Amino acid sequence: MKSKVVVLGLMIALAGLGSLQTLMAQDEDVRGAFLTTRPKASAKGKTSGASAKPNRRRPKTVPAKPSEGKNLTAGDPKSSAQTPPKVIPQRIGLGLTLFMRDSNGLSVRVDPTREFHKGDHVRVLLETNADGYLYIFNTTDGGAPLMIYPDPQLEEAGNYIQSHVPVEIPSSLAAEERLKWFTFDANSGVEKLHFVFTREPLATVPIEDDLITYCRENNGKCPWTPGAELWARIQKQAGESVQIAKPTGLGKAQTSAEQQAVTRGIGLNRDEAEPSLIMLTASTSNEMLVATLELVHKVASLTGESDADPVVVQVEDQPER
Repeated sequence: MKSKVVVLGLMIALAGLGSLQTLMAQDEDVRGAFLTTRPKASAKGKTSGASAKPNRRRPKTVPAKPSEGKNLTAGDPKSSAQTPPKVIPQRIGLGLTLFMRDSNGLSVRVDPTREFHKGDHVRVLLETNADGYLYIFNTTDGGAPLMIYPDPQLEEAGNYIQSHVPVEIPSSLAAEERLKWFTFDANSGVEKLHFVFTREPLATVPIEDDLITYCRENNGKCPWTPGAELWARIQKQAGESVQIAKPTGLGKAQTSAEQQAVTRGIGLNRDEAEPSLIMLTASTSNEMLVATLELVHKVASLTGESDADPVVVQVEDQPER
């Protein structure tokens, strides 16, 4: 009997080790697939213009010249030279780092499971592995979703994101200090930030001039609220399989390279700090990635205990298909 117990214990230990190795392998796969699309250190600054103010508007397309692609036969050697190389689609990914302002005013990477209280200030740094469009919706205690990004008061209501050029929500470049952070107030509750990253703009969502016009014509009635059909689509996509690499680099301050990248609109290279969390679609055919950051804060009582449920700050993991 004793030998059977030993064997059973060994089997359980090996099974646990196997699960740990599987998770570690997934983390390496997700981080590797995301970070290898960053430029090498020698190419730093060449992937994006170093403008003083990042341009988030859709890039203008250059129409092809009338003569392009014409008068070429199958046997003409020029025809093969004119054929663009085949683009291999990649899994779209989103890197997310949650920063909190410490007592010295520095932005420090924080553990997604820490507790938040009144007066805490947090900010999210986002990075994608492909060019695309970023939308952020906020819900409070399960209420109606509101689009907080793009914002008609920021970057001309643009939401175009270049590969590995990070964006801050809220922005440290805001004119007023109160607009640079999400700040927890005295009311307990559940705040959810829904990050939607797409290869192409969402057809029914106003951005740029359309969003600015919408807000102006509605007497400043913003943020914009998505319709039931679009929100159901986003919620459904949130249930799609997404691979997630667990948090790293916690407790470290935001780097000068990250700050310069945000300020100047330049890309991060492979030698620079990784996002704390990285999410990657399981399939290259996915046109949208949806991730949810849930922020719950406690209200401290006179006894030092909380009158709210334990805090949960997490990116919701999605089941594998």
